Amino acid sequence: MPLPAAYKEALKIANDVLINEQIREKEVRLIGDDGKQLGIVSTAEALRIAESAGLDLVTISATAVPIVCRLMDYSKYRFEQEKKKKEAKKNQRLITLKEMRLSPTIDTHDMEVKAKNVQKFLADGDKVKVSIRFKGRQIAHAAQGLDVMNKFLAMLSDVVVEKSAKMEGRNLFMVLAPKN
Repeated sequence: MPLPAAYKEALKIANDVLINEQIREKEVRLIGDDGKQLGIVSTAEALRIAESAGLDLVTISATAVPIVCRLMDYSKYRFEQEKKKKEAKKNQRLITLKEMRLSPTIDTHDMEVKAKNVQKFLADGDKVKVSIRFKGRQIAHAAQGLDVMNKFLAMLSDVVVEKSAKMEGRNLFMVLAPKN
């Protein structure tokens, strides 16, 4: 008697795939361990073939009619999948967005110190959002803030301007990324 679809989905989610006695279908399309199709056989016959070969019967496609199963060493397969996941995780790099705030009235030395810190962030492979917040009447001199941004950008080397300086309300933003 075939399992209800909801139960089959629950098993698939819990175990990733159905193996050996978990397969309750009457017939399965069997694929050998070498990848060659062995045809449609009964589940009992497929389990007997798997047992005689010292392998597991593993579902590949539970939604097909009849379901597709393959002969394989399931523990070795799981080990290789975990190994691939760990390798992929090791090679990935999360890029974070750091922020550096400037002032429209910032002094040259302060700007140099902040530029040095931004250079460190970019060397680590992070993106940097440079912002200037205008307070009170400073908004009347937005051009001065743009000059500060351009001077700051001139102090940096090996930088890609991902988003050029843009006013949003009382803030002036610019996003910088490291050059690859």
